[in-house]
Amino acid sequence: MLKLDTNNISLSQHASNKLDAIRNIAQSLTSSGLVEQGYVDGMLAREEQNSTFLGNGIAIPHGTTTTRDMVKTTGVAVHHFPQGVDWGDGNTVFVAIGIAAKSDEHLGILKQLTKVLGADGVEQRLREAKNEQEIIALLNSDVQLSADFDASLIQLNFPASDMVQMSAVAGGLIKNTGSAGPEFVADLVTKSPTHLGQGLWLVGSNKHVSRTAVSMVSTANACQYEGQDVRALIAFAACNNAHQPILNTLSGLVFNNEQQALLNTTTEQILALLTGEDSLPKSESNGHSAVFKIKNAHGLHARPGAMLVAEAKKFESNIRVSNLDGDSKEVNAKSLMKVIALGVKHGHQLQFSAEGPDASLALESIGKAIASGLGEG
Repeated sequence: MLKLDTNNISLSQHASNKLDAIRNIAQSLTSSGLVEQGYVDGMLAREEQNSTFLGNGIAIPHGTTTTRDMVKTTGVAVHHFPQGVDWGDGNTVFVAIGIAAKSDEHLGILKQLTKVLGADGVEQRLREAKNEQEIIALLNSDVQLSADFDASLIQLNFPASDMVQMSAVAGGLIKNTGSAGPEFVADLVTKSPTHLGQGLWLVGSNKHVSRTAVSMVSTANACQYEGQDVRALIAFAACNNAHQPILNTLSGLVFNNEQQALLNTTTEQILALLTGEDSLPKSESNGHSAVFKIKNAHGLHARPGAMLVAEAKKFESNIRVSNLDGDSKEVNAKSLMKVIALGVKHGHQLQFSAEGPDASLALESIGKAIASGLGEG
């Protein structure tokens, strides 16, 4: 995978519009010996086809398939625009990553970028970055922008009989991820949790925490703490403010008396409620499904990925996709960020599942789009 280093970064750049920005980036690629002089025409043509804006102040201008033979060596040129550049459709870019790729080497960078595209605070941090190291750390997700919170940090229906056990289990889940040490768990069980209503409680600690993380435990037993019912405990380990978005969401649920949404549901729905992640239900065996092989020589980079997502969005049905040659995790096929994160290369097989009134038609149409090359012939 391509790796960013300080030589790739040009700080304090200015451009009056995105076309000028792309021309300047193309010049950097040319000056670095990565591409031939005419590569800029391919980058401008690519921008006309579809915007290369990804989100969170980031764009990835690159050439078309017809100008790929102008790439001498795969590489990138990163331009930092502290004042921002209007990239169209109300989008402002603070960091543009110009990509020169001979084949699919750039897919790793796209997949890496998806980790920061949905995180809160990235846009402001990129705008305010003072040096190359800060930008690289942000793009590589070395700066924690969101709290660690996934299925491994949720334990439902644990046979706990009191709050101490609940706190110990919640703290242990966080400790097991390596985000905190045993001292964190020891401190957590001494804390007095806050009752959020309807049996939902909150507790936290910052003792011996290396990464901010959130966990949740529900109990299968009827127990109480200070005369109040205990049904579930949310715990957080904090060494920065990365958990704040989850706490804000939690506050909204409590304000609207929607605690039951967290107490009577699945792990997947809890994650969706607290993180805003895709919450489409996984397809059942009686749904429609199909497997298609990607023929694009350079995989699902930005343009064919966008074409695939655009095709899926034409239909009302819920459509999910997984990369059978990757981790096989299902994601929303209507989310460009999630589709790119699959890291799909030439020859990879994608399994699509659809549920809804036009599910069969959706899969047929997606299959035809993939067979036609997703805009690349």
